[in-house]
Amino acid sequence: LLYHGSWDPHGLLGDRGAFHYNWDGLLFKCPAPQIMGKTKTKRFKPNPFAPAGVSGSTSMRSVEEEEELDDDSPAEELLEKLQNPCADIREYTCARIAKMVQHKQAIPSFLEKDIVRCMGPMLLDQSLAVREAAAGALRNLSACGGHEVCDDMVKQDIMTPLVILLRECSAGFDSSRVNSPNGKSASKNCIEDVASEAVHLLWNLCESSSTAVSVFNKENLLHILLHCLHKFPSHKELSVSAAYCLQTVTEDNPELLNTVSAPELQVLESIMQSSVSDMESILLRTLVSGSLWNLKSVIPSNSQADSINAVIRILSSALDVDAGQMILQLKEAEKHIPALSVDAEMEEAKPVVSDDVLNEGDGMDEGLKPGRRKVKNDDISDLLPPKNVELRQAEALLIGQQTALELIVNMCCSEEPSDDEWEDQSSSDDSDVCMEHAAYEINGQLLSPLCLSAEVHSALMNYDIPKKVIDKTAFPNSAAVDVCLSSPSWRSLEKRMQKIQCRALTCLHNMLSVLDVEGLGGVSALQALAQHLSQLVFSQTEILKQEEFLEAISSAVRSLLQILASKNIPQCITPDQLMTLCEAGVRCSIVSVRVNAVSIMGITGSVLAKETNVMETLKMIGHFLLQVTTKDPSLVVTGEALDALFDVFADGKEAEEAATQIKLLQALKTFQPVFKARLRKEGRLSYSPDQLCVLDNVKMNLRRFIAYQEAIQKTCLS
Repeated sequence: LLYHGSWDPHGLLGDRGAFHYNWDGLLFKCPAPQIMGKTKTKRFKPNPFAPAGVSGSTSMRSVEEEEELDDDSPAEELLEKLQNPCADIREYTCARIAKMVQHKQAIPSFLEKDIVRCMGPMLLDQSLAVREAAAGALRNLSACGGHEVCDDMVKQDIMTPLVILLRECSAGFDSSRVNSPNGKSASKNCIEDVASEAVHLLWNLCESSSTAVSVFNKENLLHILLHCLHKFPSHKELSVSAAYCLQTVTEDNPELLNTVSAPELQVLESIMQSSVSDMESILLRTLVSGSLWNLKSVIPSNSQADSINAVIRILSSALDVDAGQMILQLKEAEKHIPALSVDAEMEEAKPVVSDDVLNEGDGMDEGLKPGRRKVKNDDISDLLPPKNVELRQAEALLIGQQTALELIVNMCCSEEPSDDEWEDQSSSDDSDVCMEHAAYEINGQLLSPLCLSAEVHSALMNYDIPKKVIDKTAFPNSAAVDVCLSSPSWRSLEKRMQKIQCRALTCLHNMLSVLDVEGLGGVSALQALAQHLSQLVFSQTEILKQEEFLEAISSAVRSLLQILASKNIPQCITPDQLMTLCEAGVRCSIVSVRVNAVSIMGITGSVLAKETNVMETLKMIGHFLLQVTTKDPSLVVTGEALDALFDVFADGKEAEEAATQIKLLQALKTFQPVFKARLRKEGRLSYSPDQLCVLDNVKMNLRRFIAYQEAIQKTCLS
């Protein structure tokens, strides 16, 4: 989510991963959002230019000075040039800093030279071009620096000039064409462009700093974001930026909720009712629907059902689009526009963020406004090639669909921590109380942890959301993937299509947890779903090496098997197939994947133990679970594996015989003191009170299970 200098018209953003990760604001709860890393981008030297208003030999000297401002220029030298009386020099310096701070290793030197205090005043420079470039540089610093840098920026009071800038931009929106002091074309640096950079910066800071959110609330910046939304559809880039920021600040912000008025809610509703059908509009409506979902507690009770229905209608319409076919159509349409040179297309394809950002947060690659072309030599707007309309539309569609799926995940998400969140919880609380969260009270309604409100359940069914989610779990359209991979500038879309599949699988996992059999289409639909998931697992041999896919598919399979087992519905996936998935799972570095793997084996074994002629399979499952129990470094996984062993070998003639043949009792008696010692040593240092509560129960059950197995052996001997 980086700024490319004053020539960048701020293309669409990505998920919360780089800073709104969602992407992961998108308020993506399952799995929890992560901060993404950055890698060094490929360099390209800008063409020399002569600042406007300078001519002759002076112009040549200025050009030579600017040529020295390459990526190796000392931070101190660059920051000193911010005081140059020439606006073009200040603008170019800000743009150069914006590019340099994309390289993480350059950030410390700028921080040492007090970059925030040096560039803060540039946000209020007399030149709009300088304001835009300065906001872009600070935006890049916040995106590439991470949470600590954002906190430091807020502590150095960057919010004060930023708030002033946002207020001035909001006040100046009505004069959409402003002549710059240096006489440049107004279209190059209009107030909306400056506001878009400022909103991006605000978004990053609020994503990382609670202090920034407090300033947002205190300064009543909500109305400024809503004013930015009003620029739709004339300035979609600004509107989308504001929608992303709004979604961030409305999440878990009770102070803000207390100030939201009915007219402000109506602004969101009016955008959701828009009939503009291009892909960027779909993205905008999806983002706004996410903000309205965050604000649902302040919606009058007599309007909540209609509002929830409207939100899910927007999400449904976003998922209705066949992304593969749309990409093929857009790529075909691209052939009819003037082609970029090969060099330009390759330059356009250079990533401004690493693949890690696409995997964890999904920051969208940005480019130039459609139709922007090279102009005279003193205009730096040609330093990056334009990004065509078709690519922007394709990116917007994919991000819109991912956003829609993430919102559905949240709607179907219980408030209990997922396995990976459970692993990460702090263990600083010394409370030993184990609480059973049997129910939650929300807005006066008592709900079980795995229960949807009637309004949400009804809307999900009315818009056929389960089927649409299942459709998105399929592998991306192979023709669309081939088309994207054949073009450098479209190549990043392939990762986006893969991410949509993973989000859909996670969404399916949550829906399987909260919907009943009928809501999921009945017994036949569940069996067909089992076949579909098995095809996903085994159709591509390399797919199980991708951790994000493995986490999503293992969660979905686990939830499905739990439903099939609880309803006594025959499983359609063979134990051998499941073993292949689980063996890949226990090799994964992600704790939740390993937990899923042993749980899948436990469910499968407990079902098989009730059948006949399954001893060899039970022995295979027992060996697998014992290996995980004794070898896994995480006590969370060890506890899950022990629970699975208890379930598989709790009852049944063949289960008893299989336990004897794999010497289960001896193995557990040997492991019992090791488990107790690990629990004493690692317990309070590495695990939360809730985790320790569960592990204590496992320890007690282990003692009982050993006694039970000993009793069985004595009975057999007698």
